[in-house]
Amino acid sequence: MPTMLPHLTVKDGRAAMAFYEKALGATEMFSLDGPDGRLMHGSMCVNGAAFMLMDEFLEHNAKSPKSLGGTPVGIHLWVDDVDQAFDRAIAAGSTPIMKPADMFWGDRYSVVEDPFGHHWSFAKHLKDMSPDDIKAAMMSAPPMDCA
Repeated sequence: MPTMLPHLTVKDGRAAMAFYEKALGATEMFSLDGPDGRLMHGSMCVNGAAFMLMDEFLEHNAKSPKSLGGTPVGIHLWVDDVDQAFDRAIAAGSTPIMKPADMFWGDRYSVVEDPFGHHWSFAKHLKDMSPDDIKAAMMSAPPMDCA
């Protein structure tokens, strides 16, 4: 088992699980509802990586990005086709944050916000670059095309 997994807090855990199936191709591994019907624990897998999620439990200070007014954390997925992953997430209801582009550090990259307030980045490595090459490319890079 991996030593670290994202554990997302969302409003409406069951809707989030259905969304992640549609938007990311995630599959449910396990889920458990509490006595009040809220999702206490859900485990999903996407591209061979697991993540967990649960409903908000405000009485235990477990708040979603929607309740907090945003998220400081992003979830990064390595994918075979960044454009396809971005388009699929947008078609499922995500909001574009950064359109797919070849980045100065050698990856194709994009970012979306899901309907539950979590940010997902999609990347595919295109070329190896030394730290000095990355620094030089950063200094001459045009502004990023944010949505």
